[in-house]
Amino acid sequence: MLNVPSQSFPAPSSQQRVASGGRSKVPLKQGRSLMDWIRLTKSGKDLTGLKGRLIEVTEEELKKHNTKDDCWICIRGFVYNVTPYMEYHPGGEDELMRAAGSDGTDLFDQVHRWVNYESMLKECLVGRMAVKPALPKGMLPKSQVADTLAKEGCSSPSYDWFQTDSSVTIVIYTKQKDINLDSVIVDHQDDSFRAEILIKDYSYIIHVELSHEIEEDFSVRVVENVGKIEIVLKKKENASWKRLGHPLENHNSLIPRKDTGLYYRKCRLISKEGVTHDTKLFCLMLPPSTHLQVPVGQHVYLKLTITGTEIVKPYTPVSDSLLSEFKEPVLLNNKYIYFLIKIYPAGLFTPELDQLQIGDFVSVSNPEGSFKISQFQELEDLFLLAAGTGFTPMVKILNYALTNIPSLRKVKLMFFNKTEDDIIWRSQLEKLAFKDKRFDVEFVLSAPTSEWNGKWGHISPALLSEFLKRSSDKSKVLICICGPTPFTEQGIRLLRDRNFSKEEIHSFTA
Repeated sequence: MLNVPSQSFPAPSSQQRVASGGRSKVPLKQGRSLMDWIRLTKSGKDLTGLKGRLIEVTEEELKKHNTKDDCWICIRGFVYNVTPYMEYHPGGEDELMRAAGSDGTDLFDQVHRWVNYESMLKECLVGRMAVKPALPKGMLPKSQVADTLAKEGCSSPSYDWFQTDSSVTIVIYTKQKDINLDSVIVDHQDDSFRAEILIKDYSYIIHVELSHEIEEDFSVRVVENVGKIEIVLKKKENASWKRLGHPLENHNSLIPRKDTGLYYRKCRLISKEGVTHDTKLFCLMLPPSTHLQVPVGQHVYLKLTITGTEIVKPYTPVSDSLLSEFKEPVLLNNKYIYFLIKIYPAGLFTPELDQLQIGDFVSVSNPEGSFKISQFQELEDLFLLAAGTGFTPMVKILNYALTNIPSLRKVKLMFFNKTEDDIIWRSQLEKLAFKDKRFDVEFVLSAPTSEWNGKWGHISPALLSEFLKRSSDKSKVLICICGPTPFTEQGIRLLRDRNFSKEEIHSFTA
């Protein structure tokens, strides 16, 4: 019997990374939306051409199916007939054809940011490759990854545990000096205990089925100067444990982060409030048995099941406010995650998100992203270019930079929107500029009313020439840019034309 992939996203060995350069979308014909595709997959129509049979596919057979009218693609050892999906693919037919008649796993990982292929293409499954699939990337032997780390000047981590009558303490020795609470993700779901430690571009994972029951809450402590992590679990019964538990998937392993797969936990919707006419601030609460702090500049994936198909979208968490006086002291920041999300009435994901009631659940993934706090080191000038909800990565960057970077002289935000009504947190931005003289904000509108006295137009050399003035000739600069793909690509071209280096530019994908 063939093992049919489960309806889960993403595949166990893929993180579906957001590509820093973005990916162009192709306008789809009417009746070819994601919702239309889901309806087609539920219609009972034979989408494989095999009348429900699953077959083993040789490499020779796979190569034969390499045209738009007959296109098979292999992803992680499973072969799909994507011919019926051609007209529904947001990246266009040409993007799919790059993998026609071949193994498209690597290409898929590079460009498909949130596509739930196992669920989306389930009805297109032809079968699996006849050849034995290669060992998944994430299952590299620990010693092999450790050798790679050693070349980068890192030691392989290890762990130990000890107990008292009332508690169990798991101690992880990372042997790194830059470990902090953001580097530690802990989840206790049912009897499964999972700790993931982020070390450079790798994850060290402790994953066991605990031998005894524990209380929901636990504590996490990091001794930063030696890279030691202590996770203290509370026993439900004062019994002596003979062992920590039974090893589960990837236990005591060191894996490249891009290959670990995303781990989800269900978060409760606590509140949602309107910010603009079409943008809302959502507050989600982590389970009491989760420790997760999303690092500055990184994003997570939100997952909802819509008409039986899991749909996933990436969002960058924000602070609950730009100004401390707006914050509600009742809410502990470490247990709450905030998102500024634009609701698209004709969309598939955001209307479903907006219809959730307080108390409903949304699945939230582990964080990922390429932005590193070290980019702020000795920074003097920080320039932020944002369009629409591309503002979201800038929220935590603003908060962190103004609070924690003593070398900082100037922070400037140029915020592009269509109309005044679209500007997110306008009053807060203006108050922050008044409160902190290092910060300045400029609003640019593409469709202003006749009453608008500010700047207008699209991102251009003329707008950037005045905006990008350094505080001194040789000041250290970082430029962050985020918005729709055309905005970001045009912005990066203009910045490179002005001789800013790759190291001075960081782009996010909106």
